[in-house]
Amino acid sequence: MDFILQNNELKQRVDEGAVVIDVMTPEDYAACHMAGAQNACIYEMVFLDRVAESVPNRNTELIVYDATGTTKTAEVARERLLQAGYTRVSMLSGGLASWRDAGLPVEPSAKTVVLEMAEDGTYRIDVEHSRFEWIGRNLNNRHLGQIAILKGELVIVAGRPSAGSIVLDMHSISNLDLQDPGYRDMLLSHLMSDDFFAVQRFPTASFSLTGWQAQSDASPEAPGGIVTGDLTIKDVTRSINFPAIVAPQQDGSIKIHAAFELDRTLWNVRYGSARLFERLGMHLVHDLISVELFAIAYKG
Repeated sequence: MDFILQNNELKQRVDEGAVVIDVMTPEDYAACHMAGAQNACIYEMVFLDRVAESVPNRNTELIVYDATGTTKTAEVARERLLQAGYTRVSMLSGGLASWRDAGLPVEPSAKTVVLEMAEDGTYRIDVEHSRFEWIGRNLNNRHLGQIAILKGELVIVAGRPSAGSIVLDMHSISNLDLQDPGYRDMLLSHLMSDDFFAVQRFPTASFSLTGWQAQSDASPEAPGGIVTGDLTIKDVTRSINFPAIVAPQQDGSIKIHAAFELDRTLWNVRYGSARLFERLGMHLVHDLISVELFAIAYKG
């Protein structure tokens, strides 16, 4: 394909007036980029505006490159530029990695930013900047809200999650969709009552991580795996597993994300279940609850 260039071809095209555009993030560009390349991040909504500011003539030849040439990044950038009216747009085969490995000039150094595995140790969840969200549904509507995290930790051994725990404050159940304070208070009282979570008797819910199975095809930026552990709600503890991402950050912290569904009836949260009761009418509530965790944890 003549729109995919090798390193030697790119050098010739630049000598003939072509403009090279690094389409990665500004952070990646600052860490390492092809000497003389301009930056316009394809992930930003202003991508085309950035290119138009520096290359207003749509007949100018453009050459785009990404980090490795192994993903859709440069391809999507090329497609967007062609749609915007640029008539000659090529891609560098192998991206910046190929250029750098060939010993060709880069700025400011020959190093790229690579996320390393998390350091071993115990990481404490920052409860102020983490959140646990829930969604419940019935035949007519859905409700959503949050539950505050009391405490949590994650233990990393050999760069991977080994153990951990999280404790939720069930007294803090909130609702985010009902605008009428009366209806909102009614719903929250219902959820905290014995019909649902019996918060007076069971003020916390908790999860303890017992296993982690890494996904072989996970991205280094979003290292995913299957978490196994014990979930306690009310007076019931059951083993569950669910997908999660545990991603080390450049500042030494760890970001954690998980989203999955629970059958609430398995933890004696049975109100309105059509499997357990009859002729529910407007009181029918779906058994599955969607939950989602966004957490950040720091070592020590």
